[in-house]
Amino acid sequence: MDRAALYGILDQFLAALKLRDAGSLPWASAVRHSENNVMLEPGDGVWATNTGLGDYDLRFADPVTGQVGWFGSVIEPLEESAICLRLGINQAGQIAEAEMVIVRDSEYGMALPGKRFWDKPRLAAEPVAPASRQTLLELADGYFSTLQLNDGTINTRFAPDCNRVENGVQTTNNPELTLFHWASMGCEEQFKLGIYRYDDRLRGRRFPLVDEERGLVFAFGFIDHSGRLGRYQLADGTWNNSPIRRPHSFYLGELFKIDHGMIEAIEANFISVPYHMPSPWDAA
Repeated sequence: MDRAALYGILDQFLAALKLRDAGSLPWASAVRHSENNVMLEPGDGVWATNTGLGDYDLRFADPVTGQVGWFGSVIEPLEESAICLRLGINQAGQIAEAEMVIVRDSEYGMALPGKRFWDKPRLAAEPVAPASRQTLLELADGYFSTLQLNDGTINTRFAPDCNRVENGVQTTNNPELTLFHWASMGCEEQFKLGIYRYDDRLRGRRFPLVDEERGLVFAFGFIDHSGRLGRYQLADGTWNNSPIRRPHSFYLGELFKIDHGMIEAIEANFISVPYHMPSPWDAA
């Protein structure tokens, strides 16, 4: 199935979601459908509460595996929430998989100050220099290995102007985000400092979608936090207090933009879930 066909099914899905009409979609007979790491029947969850979609529209596709993804926002009675979505389409053109991460601040999102929703995607969409699928996957996985027990070691490659957006807020090269003193730094500068040492484990890493033409890798997984780490020393010798002092995990959907062998942009949505919560997508 080519990119145009995959985007066509994505458009059908979004139109149905906007109308709360899951029954109008071509579901596979054994569809797997999750919202925030819990399997639900199509029509349950956000299907019952959504009243509209925001203007943000970032889409990407993997014709090799029949996957299509989207970052945007959903509007429910209490708030507008960032969402990322992955659909798996079978050979018959039916939706066999639907995985959604919805960041509802009123529930369990990580609410950051600053503008949350843009009209246009911040992550560049144009084609990139050719790279093998394996290279793209290794660079994305290397990002997670860099983040795990972050001690300043870099296991991937970053473009000098790399930026990261988390839950709708830019958390690199953003001096206005004063909540974290390192938010004014770039991607590699942050990691070389060893700021994220409190991220104990990056587990359940999945990379179901690789958009080779546009250098995009869509990943899912968990960041486990034991909460044990209190005060710790950064690579430059200064001391830092961990902002995380309770056992919990982040469940995430993360998109990497890779060009000329370097990560140049990251967009992630993540929510808090119970510590060591398993993924239903790992089940046989």
